[in-house]
Amino acid sequence: MKIEKNKVVTLSYELRIMDEQGETNLIETADKEQPMVFIYGLSGLPEQFEEKLDGLSVGDDFDFKLDAEEGYGNQDDNAVVDLPKQAFEIEGAVPEDMLAIGNYIPMTDSEGNQLQGRVVDVTADTVKMDFNHPLAGKELYFKGKVENIREATPEEISHGHVHGEGGVQH
Repeated sequence: MKIEKNKVVTLSYELRIMDEQGETNLIETADKEQPMVFIYGLSGLPEQFEEKLDGLSVGDDFDFKLDAEEGYGNQDDNAVVDLPKQAFEIEGAVPEDMLAIGNYIPMTDSEGNQLQGRVVDVTADTVKMDFNHPLAGKELYFKGKVENIREATPEEISHGHVHGEGGVQH
């Protein structure tokens, strides 16, 4: 069986990114005990990530790089915004340590979309938040192995995610 649309794919891998000194740093690992499991074509992962895996079989190794544009895009300056500090108040006060530089805070935009924002700066009245993906602007280096491939069930396809082992339990 080969990786293609609507197959449940199980991978073990290492993800590395390049730092300012030109060294690659390990930032994420999925091993056989806690693999990455997704439905090909419905994962929400970068399209180029899936395309690099297309046609591989169980046991195949992979080793590829995604440029920033192929991964999570370049940094978007418009995704860095100043918000009023009051927007972070809960019952009239901002929780202690919530606005620490580097913290990720789940938020919702005016259309109800869920976002993750990283605290960049805090002043007396405003909080500068960065809503770029944490891997935006980074070259991504993936190296791993295809551990398993199976047909997705009609229910998994309609829900858009894997059920059972490695997936959503409901």
